[in-house]
Amino acid sequence: MKLYVGNLPYDARDEELRQLFATHGTIATALVVVDRLKDRSRGFGFVEFDDPNQGRAAITAVHGQEFGGRTLVCNEARSQGGGSGDRRGPRGGYGGHSGPPRENRGFGGGRRF
Repeated sequence: MKLYVGNLPYDARDEELRQLFATHGTIATALVVVDRLKDRSRGFGFVEFDDPNQGRAAITAVHGQEFGGRTLVCNEARSQGGGSGDRRGPRGGYGGHSGPPRENRGFGGGRRF
């Protein structure tokens, strides 16, 4: 079972996250998401338990607990691609435009006479 842990302090590291959850069961992975440019935590991370019962117990124990001066948010992580459709929006692609096809716009491409 994979858990989302939010509102982490910006100086949090993987090992600290692992220690925070170690008393609640056997941890498969503990990862604090780091901003590479600033070399600091982005304020959230993930902990994965082999046993879902241990994961649920950890959520109950850690959610609302204070860590590094911040109140933690802990819940079951949602799947990455979940939700309705994909992340590209109702028209797909990555922005694009909603005008006529390229050949009918009067510049570039299309037929030339």
